[in-house]
Amino acid sequence: MKRGFVYLAGAGPGDPGLITVKAMRALEGADCVIYDFLANQAVLGALACEKIYVGKQGGDHTLPQDRINRLIVEKALEGKVVVRLKGGDPYIFGRGGEEAEELVKHNIPFAVIPGISSFYSAPCYAGIPVTHRDFANAFEVITGHRRADAAGGEDVNFPDYDPAKTYLFLMGMKNLAHIAGSLVKLKSFPPETPAAVVTWGTTAAQRTVEGTLADIAARADEDGMTPPAIIVVGRVVSLRATLRWFDTLPLFGKKIVVTRTREQASKLGRKLAALGAQVVELPSIKIVPRADRAGLRGTLERLESYSWIVFTSQNAVDIFFREMRDSGMDARRLHACKIAAIGPATASALAGHGVTADLVPDEYVAEAALEALAKENVKGARILLPCAAEAREVLSAGLAKQGAAVDRIHIYDTVVPDDLPPETLAMAASAGIVTFASSSAARNFFALVKDTTARLASIGPVTSETLRGLGKRVDIEAKEYTIDGLVTAIEEWCAGDGAGQ
Repeated sequence: MKRGFVYLAGAGPGDPGLITVKAMRALEGADCVIYDFLANQAVLGALACEKIYVGKQGGDHTLPQDRINRLIVEKALEGKVVVRLKGGDPYIFGRGGEEAEELVKHNIPFAVIPGISSFYSAPCYAGIPVTHRDFANAFEVITGHRRADAAGGEDVNFPDYDPAKTYLFLMGMKNLAHIAGSLVKLKSFPPETPAAVVTWGTTAAQRTVEGTLADIAARADEDGMTPPAIIVVGRVVSLRATLRWFDTLPLFGKKIVVTRTREQASKLGRKLAALGAQVVELPSIKIVPRADRAGLRGTLERLESYSWIVFTSQNAVDIFFREMRDSGMDARRLHACKIAAIGPATASALAGHGVTADLVPDEYVAEAALEALAKENVKGARILLPCAAEAREVLSAGLAKQGAAVDRIHIYDTVVPDDLPPETLAMAASAGIVTFASSSAARNFFALVKDTTARLASIGPVTSETLRGLGKRVDIEAKEYTIDGLVTAIEEWCAGDGAGQ
C-alpha cells in the first residue's frame, strides 16, 4: 500500500504567533491534521484539509491514546501527508515518543517539528523568568500527576530542595494542594517559598496567581483557577511584580472580532493581538471577481481614453491589475491617466504594482474624494471607476454632477462567506468588541450573526451610518479612517469608557 508521511509537530503554548515557521509550512501542505485541545483554532481556521480533533481535557478524552495512534497510522496508510499537531512540544510530556514508535512499527516515514513549550513560555508571559543570575541557576520540569496505570503507591516524582533552582510542574492543577504540601512535608521546602500558578499561558485568557507553598492552593482555589496551568516554585516568582508585561497590555483580555476578508484580516488582527487582545477572525466578506471579464477587458483596451482612474479599495486595485497582467499589459498602459486612491491602503496597493497615486484625499471617504477631484476641474473629463457592484453611488453620481463622464465598471462582488465554522460564529456572538472596516462587513456580519452583546467599532462615518441603518448602536468610531485609526480608537475606548468592560 502507498504510505504517506507524518509530521509530529508542536503547536506551541497557545499564542498562535509562537508556532514555528516549519510547523506552519507542514500544516499548509497537509492532507490531514490530527490536533489536540491546546492547538489554537487561529492556526487551523484557514486550512482546507481534513481536520480531526482528538483532544484530551482533564479526564475527558475524545479518543484513547491507542486509538489516536491507530488513526495516525490509518491516515498515513491512505497515502496522506498527516500533521499530528500537539500542544507545546511533541516530546515534552506529550506522548509524542509513543506515537513515533507506532509509526516506526508500521514503517511509516515521519519527522518531528519541535514546538515552544509552555513550561518556560507561560512563566515568561507572566513576567517570571525561569532562570536569573541572582535567583536561579538551574530548573527542573516535573509532570504534576502520575500516569493512569501507575502502581498504587506511585506518586509524583518530587524534587529535592535547592534554593538556587526553579521548579516547574506541568499538568498538576488538580494536584496543586498535594504538590505544595508534599514539597514542604516530604522534601523540606520552606513553606514561605514563592509559588505561582499560570493558566492559559501566552493567550489573552491568561491569569496568574501568586503566593507561597503554604497558601498557593487556597489562593488558586479562591481565584477559580482551572487547567491548563503551569505551577512555578522558586525565588524567581518574586520578579513578577517588576517584570510582568503581557497582562498589562492595553487590550489584554479583550475578545475582539475582526470582520475583514481573510486576506485583509491578518493586518488588523496582528495589531490588536500585539496589544494583548484575543482576536477572533470572522471574515464576513468574501471577494468574488466577476466571472464575466469581457467588460473589464474591453475597458483595458481603451485606457488611453480616460483622464482619471479612481480606485476606492485595494481589492479593486488587485483585481484590476491581475486582469491587466492576464491580458499581457502592465502599468505603462496607464501613462495617459491620472490615478486617484481613496485611502492609504489603496495607495499602498497601487504602489505594489509600481504606480504612485496622483491624488489621495485627506479623508478616506467618497465625499472627500469628490471634493479633491473638484479642485482638479474634471468637467468634461472621462473617469473610470472600477469597483464592487455593491459600492455606494455617491462617487459616480457626484462626479457626474461635476460634469465628468463616468464609467462605473463592476469588477467584483462582496458576498457573505458560506464556509464559516459554527464555533467561530458562536465566539463572535459572545465577543467583547466587533470591528467593522466597511459597510459590506457590517451588513454581512449581521446576516451571519443575528445578535451580539459586543460593543461595535467602526472605521468611519460611512460604516457607522450603515450600522445605525441596521438598528445597531456604534460604540467606537475611528477619527482617522484607517486600520491604524481603528486600533487607536479601540485602545482609547478601552482605556476610558470601556475600561470596565
